[in-house]
Amino acid sequence: MPGPETCIIGIDVSKAQLDVAVSPSGEMTGFANTDKGIEELVAWAKSVQPRLIVLEATGGLEMLATGRLTAADFPVAVVNPRQVRDFAKATGRLAKTDRIDAQVIAQFGQAIKPVPRALKDEEPQRFSALLVRCRQLVDMLTAEKNRLRRAHLRIQKDVKQHIAWLEKRITKTEGELAAAIKASPIWRAKEKILTSAGGVGPVLATTLLCRLPELGDLNRRQISALVGVCPFNRDSGTMRGKRSIFGGRADVRAALSMSTLAATRFNPPIKAFYDRLIRAGKLPKVALTACMRKLLTILNAMVKNHQPWQPQVRHSA
Repeated sequence: MPGPETCIIGIDVSKAQLDVAVSPSGEMTGFANTDKGIEELVAWAKSVQPRLIVLEATGGLEMLATGRLTAADFPVAVVNPRQVRDFAKATGRLAKTDRIDAQVIAQFGQAIKPVPRALKDEEPQRFSALLVRCRQLVDMLTAEKNRLRRAHLRIQKDVKQHIAWLEKRITKTEGELAAAIKASPIWRAKEKILTSAGGVGPVLATTLLCRLPELGDLNRRQISALVGVCPFNRDSGTMRGKRSIFGGRADVRAALSMSTLAATRFNPPIKAFYDRLIRAGKLPKVALTACMRKLLTILNAMVKNHQPWQPQVRHSA
């Protein structure tokens, strides 16, 4: 068995099963994706002592295993599934089964060495679950409102009742989130720092605290890449393609986008930066993305330095 200097564990997560592979030994095993199964996984991982455990983001199915593993002090990285599939194609692994996926994830971790996510205790996990549920309810509300416009007269009443129920649930969930933050001195302090910046409200602050626990622990380039607001080159030979952003954490990026839009109107330094880019001929979408990156790096530095918004100070991290 390879020692902890080289051992990487890859876990393919499904609703019922956790398929596990060890790189470079190729050892395979599996556990049920249940409380008992994850307890067995943690005990097994302690005997292996990996340098890194890598899982794919699977819409929440990975959260229980990730939380238990990080709570047991294992370095855990949750990666974008598209990155793993691109890696598999690049290495000629075109077949796809749960066991093969686990092997590919382990090999991906061995080759790429993704950054482990910050340790999340029970409190952040609870906040994160509430935040995810709130977003799910908002998505359902949007879908029902769109459906109402095309609904037949006979089902409009039912759709309206569901819309009313969803609105009540959203209000209740948002209230639970606010109460949870107020009950935590540490989170309350961080939220106060974040919301001191113009354009940053409770939604973005909560999203950053729950879905981006690395905030304040990484430098500005790392945090921008993690969220997915770094423009990537698309050049070949003499051809110069458009720079574009992709990957990262879409839910964080969506919340950041809405707050940045407000910041371009109400936050003087961000507004001045946006106006300067527009005067230089940048498209509004390109200018907004640049402002998202600027706002994120400033917030990252604020949390790192435990310092509220000070527009006259040059924040760097």
